[in-house]
Order: sequence, then structure tokens, then C-alpha cells
Amino acid sequence: MGQRGIMKLDTRVAPLSARLRSTATNRDQIGAHFKGEETMQDSERAVQDHCQIALAALDRIPAMVAYWNAEQICLYANNAYRDWFGKSPDQIIGSSMAELLGPLYALNLPYIRAALAGEEQIFERTISTPQGGIRYSLATYTPDVSDGCVRGIFVHVADVSPLKALEQELQAAKARAERLATCDPLTGLPNRSRLEPSIAQAIGVAKDQDMIAVLSLDLNGFKQINDTYGHVAGDQVLQVVATRLQCAVRESDTVLRLGGDEFIVVTLGVKSRRSVQCLAERILAMVSQPVCCGTQWVQPGSSIGIALYPEDSTCPAELLRKSDVAMYGVKKLGRQGYAFAGSEHEEPWADSEDNPP
Repeated sequence: MGQRGIMKLDTRVAPLSARLRSTATNRDQIGAHFKGEETMQDSERAVQDHCQIALAALDRIPAMVAYWNAEQICLYANNAYRDWFGKSPDQIIGSSMAELLGPLYALNLPYIRAALAGEEQIFERTISTPQGGIRYSLATYTPDVSDGCVRGIFVHVADVSPLKALEQELQAAKARAERLATCDPLTGLPNRSRLEPSIAQAIGVAKDQDMIAVLSLDLNGFKQINDTYGHVAGDQVLQVVATRLQCAVRESDTVLRLGGDEFIVVTLGVKSRRSVQCLAERILAMVSQPVCCGTQWVQPGSSIGIALYPEDSTCPAELLRKSDVAMYGVKKLGRQGYAFAGSEHEEPWADSEDNPP
């Protein structure tokens, strides 16, 4: 083929090649278009699947979850939320918060308004159950904010009744432990660990013109009661004496048991020595009344030493020491009575009735 023939062939082939190249390009573009649509559909299906999984998870958790728009209309509520209020999806979706909550709405309204103002709210609420019980709940209102505007609130309400029950058990156990540590198990009175703190507290609240009296009391003849009638009878006597001491003093006063047959009385607002004398005489009279131990009657006696704040000391430990010294001064006489601190050289007041030493 000559040069001219080749040129003619090229002129015929060139447009065909261009059309073929164009067709191939269009086919690639069409393929890419369909592939893009398939990818988009796959993405949409994946999003839908994820949404279904999330909704299924929300329906299976025990906590109540809901969404309310800015007009306080429910747009979503999970199974726990619907079950709690006894509503079907059709009944709860589209209902107002005021309609659903009823009497609780007024209580929750401050939190609702704060959440719709953009502030997250976390609060506890005690709710009466339809069965007549009590449910403790922890509610969280989280604002749904978009472009600076609150579109609604996410509501999460968890039942914390088991945690509350555990908290109450722990508090009760702590209270029991504190009672064991600070109270005498036999009489229920505060024990030695509360002694100086009780006096210090009394001093702290004492008025300028008032005195505080610390009375140390020891039973006379208690060892004989134990040896003769046994420790069970001795424990009964201690319990009765503790009760009588509490009846002898005012509600503002404190009665403590140090151990054995030793007791302390801390009395506030003392106006005069005479008022303390009256208290000591009342205690002696009440304590010395016979006590029934099974089939036997025993008659305990007591010796009392008295120290006054601020006359004898302003130090709790020193007040205790001085009242103790005065008490043993009385006890040496072998008769029940009382004496003030610093009166070791004076005759203690003694009961006229004979009592066991």
C-alpha cells in the first residue's frame, strides 16, 4: 500500500478509535457511578444496622432512657421507661412530660427547666411503686445542644434501690461498731472512751456563771454480791443501778460506766453547791433501794466524790482525778455518802441508814 493509501486509512480509523476510547471512558464512569451507589447503599445499611443494634441495646438495659424535645414532648422511650409507666409505645410517644409524670412533674420541673437552659442535671428521687414499695432513683437530664440551641433533653433514670439498701446496711453496721466501741455492752451507757470528751463538751457549752459537776460513784459491797449470788446477779445489779442513775439526772446530763462497779455522772448548768448536794443525795437514795436477783433481794450502797468546774479545775482529767480521790475518801468510812473535792479533812456527808460496806 502506498503512502497515500495509508494516510486515507488513518483518517478513517482515527474517528473510530476516538469513539472507542470515549465508549471505554463512559463505561468506566458508569461502572464507577454504580459502584458509588452500591457503596452509599452499603453505608446506609450499615448505619441502619448500627441504629437497630443501639436501639436493641437500649431496650435491654434496666435503666430508663428517653428523649424529650424542647416542647417537652416524648420522641423516644426504651422498654424500661415504657414498662415503668405502664404505657405502650403509641401511648408514650407524643405524650407531654407533664401528662406522663403527673404529680412528679412539679417536683422535677426545676430540673427540667435547668436542662432546657443547657445545664446538665443529676438528682435523686424517691418514687412510690405501684406495688406500694419505695424505689430510689438517680436521674440525669442531659441537654441536646446543636448550634448553641437546646433541641431537647436526654433522660436517664437508674434504679439505685439496691445501692441504697447496701448504703443503709453499711451505715447501720458503722453505727453498731461505734456503739460497741463507745458504749458499755452490759448497761448501754457510754463507756470510758467517752468520758473526757463528754466533760470537755460540757465545758465547751458551759455559761459564764454556771458550774459543771463531775460525780464519781462506786458501789459498796458489790464484790460481796458477786461472791454470794454469782456474776449473773451482779450484772443484774449493775443494770438496775445504771437505770436508776439515768432516772436521777436530767436529760442534758450524762451517765457513764467506767467498768466494774464504777460510774460517772456529768451534770451541766450547776448554779450552786447545794444543787449538787441534792443530786448526790437523790442518787444515794435511789441506788440504795433493794434489787431483786432471782429469788434474792440485795441492797447496794454507794460512795460519791464530787469535783466542780471551774472551782476545782478547768481540765477534764484533773476533774476526774479529784472526784475520784473524794470518792475513795468516802469509801474508806465504810458507809455510803458523798464528799466534795478538797474536803478531805472534812467529815463527808453520810447516809443515816446503815448500808452494806
